[in-house]
Amino acid sequence: MEGLSFRRVTIAVAFLFTLFLFTAIATLFLVPRPGEIIEALKSEEMLYSLKLSLITASLSTLLVILVGVPIGYALSRFDFPGKSAVKSILDLPMAFPELVLGLALLLLFGKTALGEGLAELGVKVVFTKLGIIIAQFFTALPYAVRVIYTTFEGVSPRYELVARSLGYTEFETFRKVTLPMAKDGLFASTIITFARSMGAFGAVLILAGGSYMNTEILPVTLYLNISYGNIGMAITSGIVLVIVSFLAILLFERLEGGRDASVRG
Repeated sequence: MEGLSFRRVTIAVAFLFTLFLFTAIATLFLVPRPGEIIEALKSEEMLYSLKLSLITASLSTLLVILVGVPIGYALSRFDFPGKSAVKSILDLPMAFPELVLGLALLLLFGKTALGEGLAELGVKVVFTKLGIIIAQFFTALPYAVRVIYTTFEGVSPRYELVARSLGYTEFETFRKVTLPMAKDGLFASTIITFARSMGAFGAVLILAGGSYMNTEILPVTLYLNISYGNIGMAITSGIVLVIVSFLAILLFERLEGGRDASVRG
């Protein structure tokens, strides 16, 4: 009876707070009138914001995966001096607020040798669309590396040893053996990275600014319109972000479920 009671309590807590969270999210869809949402979706500002968000998040995701794959593989397969420090530093952006990350990037690309060197080459980062991509990149990279690292950890090194014994080079083994076996995890990482990039706000606001119809991505649209008192536009921005996040989580869960089923089979 005691065990059964504990089971009921834990399940009740899970359902209670899930219901609370669901109700809070559902309020976004229930409070505004449908016509208000449609009107906001068709506005020039929303279309600009959505287009810019999709473009920058896609570019950021591509860069994150290109960088995250070798990082995740190196951390999962090799021992090297400073490995623990590398893992800790890569995880740091997940531990402190995005605003701190944005401030650090603003200082780095501002009045430092790097920032001034890029300026001399005609590359401006601060308060530009390039700044959006860089902020999204550094915001999403730690999450991608964590998923990619776990994925490669799940691939047995024995397959790689067999491939090497058959004459494959290290890179050929990685490309023809490891990557195909890790494809589901890499796809899941891509989905999470894209969703994280779409929702990046604090770092983007500090580094790229929140200028109207210039560096205005969806989270910035929400922030600006809340500031203006335009609640309909703000809620619509939130709805779009929730839908993107929901689709990302749904795809991620389906991939995880399929991978678990294949492992059990």
